[in-house]
Amino acid sequence: MSRAGSNLPDRRGYNVLFLCTGNSARSILAEVLIEHWGDGQFNGYSAGSFPKGAVHPLALDLLERLRLPTRGLRSKSWNEFARLGAPVMDFVFTVCDQAAGEVCPVWPGNPVTAHWGVPDPAAVDGTEAEQQKAFRAAYLALENRIKLFVALPLDKLDRMAIKREIDEIGGRAASQME
Repeated sequence: MSRAGSNLPDRRGYNVLFLCTGNSARSILAEVLIEHWGDGQFNGYSAGSFPKGAVHPLALDLLERLRLPTRGLRSKSWNEFARLGAPVMDFVFTVCDQAAGEVCPVWPGNPVTAHWGVPDPAAVDGTEAEQQKAFRAAYLALENRIKLFVALPLDKLDRMAIKREIDEIGGRAASQME
């Protein structure tokens, strides 16, 4: 299997890291979704620049209602993935605008990166129903992007073509949310 333009040894699946500031909602949802829709070809990870320390209860509730796994999910720092011995990432996606503007660590392996901004459901004030609706909207936005991403013929595309495709997925989906 071609490794998305990197010099990585062949191993089962592409490693994908989703970044957000708090790592309590959007990046957690994306981590679960890439594992779910990736059909064993993608290993999902998530982290934050300033992790909250806990997964948002409404994110866990939504995943459980959809019968998706929540075991082992935790809010963690992106420094875990910049350390020696951490899994080498093939792709790194920021899912919040704040994290996209921050200076990220240098990722071993030179992963392909893109920004897939999604509004923060944890920032929604209002009734519980309004908050749940915001989590569902974030989930659906991420699910649509991830479905498009996992359908890409990564083993047939060069690094530049992959970069164009994943940038387009983020841009196309963002314009549909407006």
